[in-house]
Amino acid sequence: MLAAWIGGALVLGLVARAIGLPPLVGFLAAGFFYRGSGMESTPMLDELAHAGVLMLLFAVGLKLRPKTLFSFEVLGTALVHLALVAGAGLLLLSSGGADWALAAALAIALGFSSTVFAAKVLEDKRELRGVHGRIAIGILIVQDIVAVALLAALNVGMPSPYALVLLLLPVLRMLLARVLDIVGHGELLVLFGLVLAISVGGHGFELIGLSPELGALVLGMLLSDHKRAQELSIAIWSLKEFFLIGFFLRIGLGGDPTWEVFQNALLLLALLPGKVALLFLVLVGIGLRARTSFLTSVSLATYSEFGLIVAKAGVDAGMLANEWLVSGAIAVALSFVVAAPLNLYAHPLFSRLGGLLTRLERDKRHPDDEPVTLGSAEYLIVGMGRVGTGAYDFLRTRSDNVAGCDSDPDKIQRHLREGRRIVYADAEDSSFWHRLNTTRLHGILLALPDLEAKLIAARELRRAGFRGFLSATHVFPEEREPIIKAGCDATYNYFTEAGVGFARDSWQSLQESDGRTTA
Repeated sequence: MLAAWIGGALVLGLVARAIGLPPLVGFLAAGFFYRGSGMESTPMLDELAHAGVLMLLFAVGLKLRPKTLFSFEVLGTALVHLALVAGAGLLLLSSGGADWALAAALAIALGFSSTVFAAKVLEDKRELRGVHGRIAIGILIVQDIVAVALLAALNVGMPSPYALVLLLLPVLRMLLARVLDIVGHGELLVLFGLVLAISVGGHGFELIGLSPELGALVLGMLLSDHKRAQELSIAIWSLKEFFLIGFFLRIGLGGDPTWEVFQNALLLLALLPGKVALLFLVLVGIGLRARTSFLTSVSLATYSEFGLIVAKAGVDAGMLANEWLVSGAIAVALSFVVAAPLNLYAHPLFSRLGGLLTRLERDKRHPDDEPVTLGSAEYLIVGMGRVGTGAYDFLRTRSDNVAGCDSDPDKIQRHLREGRRIVYADAEDSSFWHRLNTTRLHGILLALPDLEAKLIAARELRRAGFRGFLSATHVFPEEREPIIKAGCDATYNYFTEAGVGFARDSWQSLQESDGRTTA
């Protein structure tokens, strides 16, 4: 059975990619195909899917900073948006004769978006640390907390008194950080990540009556400021990607899509644009740019699995027909199918709609969306590691108007102490490049170790209108062409250039030595 599942997922995933869609659309299609062929989900697939979700959320948590999640734009936006969607949904459902309490619960659930989908899309696009990525994940966490409270109100499950053990999370963080320091770089590091995501975060939170998904996310956040957080995230990446295939297959296997059930699902899907539009208006209303608001809203343009849990509670209580649960499952799956290409082309789509949407922006800008200026700088070095620092110091011998940027706060402090001009910036945050004032910059040098980060920076700089000289480093020959296509004017293999520099300096020293010997 497993061989058939992964084989079909591979074939349809390749088909989806061939027509310009994310592979997850193919995985969903495989689930629908299997269901139509008479297959059903099995406990093994359920375990596989659950593990993939927990690992994904744990990896997301590793990239988040807790203090940024519950700001006004996150908490306020999430609650206001849920209230607006719930109000509209309550009017619709109660007018249809549904039980008032159940209608209220379902209406709130309509406002939830899929944490798994948004996290997966934002991670694939390297936008988790961008302004819109941080806001989207923060809103989803608030929604998850509301969902837990909602399920408790429906008597689906109350948190255990042992949930008070969460007060010891700071102590747990110190212990986990110590273990992470000593597990090494091999299989023990991978196993450590799996234990935290599935056992401690997932099963541990479930034992005290809380969402295992929330637990995996929280455990990741506990280690998000550790120096090895990125290494741990990379270590579990392949396993997470494989297990997540099970999640998308399971969604597709969710129920029998009769015509009546499918009609109800289409009705729910028709309400989705209104939900997305409401979120966009709320975000613009608090002062975020139209671009940030649009990208955040698009990443949340889905229905949530939590909505299915609420519907299941209604079915178990005899207040809702089982057909609506199946309709909800199909609506969730279809929302993924719609949102996947929408997110894939979100940036070009905004380029077309930007003129209209920016008219809705407020005059007062949110601090995180303020333009970034580098003063009189004419040259910018992105990535202040050894290569970037060498480039910075060389340019400083030619010009005083040089600046650098990096995403490592410790590295920034060291450079500032050594007298270099450097600011914080995450190259994978596409919003940074659109906020950066490049009018005075003549040249930008991308000295980043990660190829994808260089491609993102180059593309976004060109999209933002930068027309100056843009160059980047590369390691492997096959990296050169993608870098040039992304918008760079030149790219340099720093291993080769290091050899040339070493030979040039050695030759010069040798000539000087020979001259002294001859004399």
